[in-house]
Amino acid sequence: GRYYVIKRGQHGAVQPFSDEDASIETLSRCSSFSDAMSVAEEGGEAGEETAQEDLQYKLKVFIDSTVDKSAKTRQGALDGLKAAMATRILYEFISDRRMTITDSIERCLKKGKGPEQCAAASLACLLCIQLGSGVESEEVFKTLKPIFKNILLDGAANIQARQACATSLGLCTLVAEDDILDVYATMESFESLFMRSYVKEDGSRPSLNPQTTLLHTNALLSWALLLTICTGSQVKAVTHKHLPKLPRLLENDDVNMRIAAGETIALLFELARDMDPEFEYDDWEPLCDKLNSLATDCNKHRAKTDKRKQRSVFRDVLKAVEERDFQTETIRFSTERMTIDSWVRKRTYDAFREFVGSGMNYHLQANEFIRDVFQLGPPMLVDAATLKSMKISRFERHLYNAAAFKARTKARNKFRDKRVDVGEF
Repeated sequence: GRYYVIKRGQHGAVQPFSDEDASIETLSRCSSFSDAMSVAEEGGEAGEETAQEDLQYKLKVFIDSTVDKSAKTRQGALDGLKAAMATRILYEFISDRRMTITDSIERCLKKGKGPEQCAAASLACLLCIQLGSGVESEEVFKTLKPIFKNILLDGAANIQARQACATSLGLCTLVAEDDILDVYATMESFESLFMRSYVKEDGSRPSLNPQTTLLHTNALLSWALLLTICTGSQVKAVTHKHLPKLPRLLENDDVNMRIAAGETIALLFELARDMDPEFEYDDWEPLCDKLNSLATDCNKHRAKTDKRKQRSVFRDVLKAVEERDFQTETIRFSTERMTIDSWVRKRTYDAFREFVGSGMNYHLQANEFIRDVFQLGPPMLVDAATLKSMKISRFERHLYNAAAFKARTKARNKFRDKRVDVGEF
C-alpha cells in the first residue's frame, strides 16, 4: 500500500514582482543550486542549515517569479523549479505550497507561448512525482487535467505545447488519477491522435508533417504507459483492437515512431501472454519478418545513428515477439541495484527518466513513491562510509538519510497499526 503524510498549507496569493529588472536580477542570483551545495560541504551542520535555508529562499523566489509579467522571467522560474524537483526530494517544502505551484502551472499553460507551456507541463509531472500517489497529487491533477486535454486535442494550439501535454498527461494520469474509468477515457484521447498515423482503409499511408508525427508518437508512448495499469479485460479489448493495426506503423518514415510502435507491440505481446500463455496472433509470421528487417536494416536513405538505434531496439523487440525473451538491464544506484526485466518495467522507467533525467538514481534511492512503483521497499539507511563513497555532497547525504529515516518510521508505525487491529482477523 501507499502511505503519505498530508499537510495543509496556507495558500496566500502570490504577488508578482512589480519591477521586471529586479525580478530578473533576483532570478539570476537564484539560478544556481550548486552554490547552496558548496556552502553545505564546507560548513558541517551549520552549513547544512544555511544551505537548506538558501535553497528554500531560491525556491520561494522561483515560485513568486512564475507569475511575473516578463515571459523570460517566468520561463527562468519554471526551469529553476524543474531542475530542483528533478534532483532533490522536496516533499515537505512542496506539500505546503502545492496549490500555489499548481495555480502558476495553470496560468502558464493557459497564457504562455510554446516553450513556457512545455516547461509548465513538465513541472506538473515533477510536482506529481514529488507528491506521490495520494490525495495531494489527485488535487493537483484535478485542476490541470482539463487544461492538458484541451491543449492536447485543440488542432489550433501550439504544436510543441500539444506534444508536451501528450507526454505529461500520460505520466500525471499514471501517478494521480484515482478512477480507472478516467484512465480509459484518457487513453481514448491518446488513441484519437495516434490512430491518425494508422494506414487508411484503402491501404494508403497518411501524409503528416514531422511535428504532427512527434505528437502522435508521444500520444502512443503515453497510451502504452497507461496500458501497464489496465485490467486484464481492458488489455484484451485493446489487443484485439490495436494489435492488427500497430504493425503498419513500423513502415512510418520517422525513426522514433517506428521505435515507439515496436516497443508498444512488444509490450502488448507481453501483457497478452501474461494473461494467456497460449495467446496466438494471426499475422505472427509477417510481423516477425517485418521486425527482422528493421533489426537488420541497412537502407542507404536512413541516417547512420537512426539505423544503429533502430537495429538495437528491434533486435530486442524481435526476441520478445519470437522467443518471449527480454534483454534484462541492471540499474545500479548507491549500494542497491534494480533489474529492468520486462517491457512493463522498461516503459515505466523510461517515462519517469524522461522527467527527472540524471536525477533518476537519486529518486530511486530516496523517493518513496518511485521506490514503491518499482517495489524497492522503503529507502535504505546507509552508513557514513558508504554515503561518502557515493560522491554526493554532505548536504545531500543528510537529506538522503533523513528521507530514509522518515520512511522507516512510517513503515514501522504502519506495522504497529496492523498489530493493534489483530482482533479483527
